[in-house]
Amino acid sequence: MRILHLYAGNLFGGIETYLITLAKTHLPHIQHEFALCFEERLSSELQQAGAIVHPLGAAKIRYPWTVCKARSNLKALLHKRQFDVVIAHACWVQSLFGSVVKAQNIPLVFYAHDTASGRTGLEQFAKRTIPDLVLANSRYTQSTLANLYPDTPSRLIYCPVLNSACSSQARHQVRSQFQTPLDRVVIIQACRLEPWKGHRLLLSALAHLRTVPNWEMWIVGGAQRSHEKTYLAELQSQAETFGLCDRVQFLGQRSDVPQLLAAADIHCQPNIGGEPFGIAFIEALYAGLPIITTAIGAAPEIVNDRCGYLVPAGDSSAIAQALEQLITDTEKRDRLSKGCIDRAIELCDPERQLHQLYEILDRELFKNALELSTC
Repeated sequence: MRILHLYAGNLFGGIETYLITLAKTHLPHIQHEFALCFEERLSSELQQAGAIVHPLGAAKIRYPWTVCKARSNLKALLHKRQFDVVIAHACWVQSLFGSVVKAQNIPLVFYAHDTASGRTGLEQFAKRTIPDLVLANSRYTQSTLANLYPDTPSRLIYCPVLNSACSSQARHQVRSQFQTPLDRVVIIQACRLEPWKGHRLLLSALAHLRTVPNWEMWIVGGAQRSHEKTYLAELQSQAETFGLCDRVQFLGQRSDVPQLLAAADIHCQPNIGGEPFGIAFIEALYAGLPIITTAIGAAPEIVNDRCGYLVPAGDSSAIAQALEQLITDTEKRDRLSKGCIDRAIELCDPERQLHQLYEILDRELFKNALELSTC
């Protein structure tokens, strides 16, 4: 089965990590190719992984001629190479390219990486092209799909996530780099700089822990857009106001996240908005990091009492209490750490999840089409 994945490619976050995992996980009966509008970090990393990447051109909605050019390039690509199915990742992609795929009579799958309200401008445009199937990355995401495609079948499949856990040597090297003692408890949050990821709430919780000794916080993630630069400045100002400048480090955009996770002890991301899935959680679990997060979105599908804490949304005191328990109780932290890797494998083992992807596509698209053709 030859699958073409359509995506923008100008940012870097969970969807990009997912696509790179596809490129790095080789199964004999699936061939993944990628068509991107922007030749930036994602394109480079996919090619480094040995993937075939087709550039469509930098399409921008405010410049309609660039969209027309990218659509024309996709049409030419679909004529040139025989794809069994095309998967559109995100509403922006579905809006721009879904009709091109449907016009070529190729099965079109929409992969829902985010929840759907059905009310945004992009979602309104995406509704105009009905896919043959929708894939959802969590039950939480799937529960919202009636707002977008009420009559299209949907199937749940958790994202495959590579185990990129590093050795204890990486822990020593990274801590040496940041002059962090080996016995200090490091809390980490590694995600995009979006307000709903709960950075402000986390800093408020850490303010309760100023008198608790021997911990520090690493906030990983750089500003990729203008509003994120403003948000980062606000977070740095908040840390200063709370007197946390000597305990909190803003590490910016990093390409060595697995090494940073290996050097940490606790992962805390107290979302104030629902996480559609949470690849960052799975990566932290592979690193053996107990997770503290809020009980909203897809987090309850991932985090249980064997690998972390779920706390009420918006409650900085509850977050502080959970953090203090894990900072001060080494045995509790170690006990939860032992359950982390098994939980990650249970949910997101790449080979198993890609076998499941193949089976879903084969069953829902091709066998149904065969039955119709023989009626």
